[in-house]
Amino acid sequence: MSTLTIYPEHAPAAGRELNDVAEIQRELAAIGVRFERWNAQAPVAPGAPQDEVLAAYQPQIDRLMAERGYKTVDVVSLDAAHPDRETLRRKFLAEHTHADDEVRFFVAGSGLFVLHAEGRVYAALCETNDLISVPAGIRHWFDMGSAPAFTCIRLFNDPAGWVAQFTGDDIAGRFPVLP
Repeated sequence: MSTLTIYPEHAPAAGRELNDVAEIQRELAAIGVRFERWNAQAPVAPGAPQDEVLAAYQPQIDRLMAERGYKTVDVVSLDAAHPDRETLRRKFLAEHTHADDEVRFFVAGSGLFVLHAEGRVYAALCETNDLISVPAGIRHWFDMGSAPAFTCIRLFNDPAGWVAQFTGDDIAGRFPVLP
């Protein structure tokens, strides 16, 4: 189940958890973050090739590309057998921003997007069928867990704009992570 936990930025033990999709959407929209639930037009088997994954969600992808002007789309997968999983996890656990929106749709699996905005920390546990779109410039970090297992569709205006710009703030180390 998707959840959103909202913390005061200086009180990582004082989170308020939400599980209702409409409430999650409302809270994230207040800081400019888009959250949606998508359903596939056709079943997608685990390990399906990129073209099959994209075809299953083509109407939603086309709508989002038209609305936001995204120019490219791809599929990324990571699992617990990936040899660089710990290095990748550590890298994205540090607070950073991007020059482009970070758009992820979870075809399978889950991940924790943690957003730092307006004096609060918003920990959004995204699961299968969740779309999250973090606008350019919002401070955030991502936790894939110690045994990652996800497949995501990514949309970009310019893939170069997705390069992480680390803030140097150690805030991410003070908040809960995935096991």
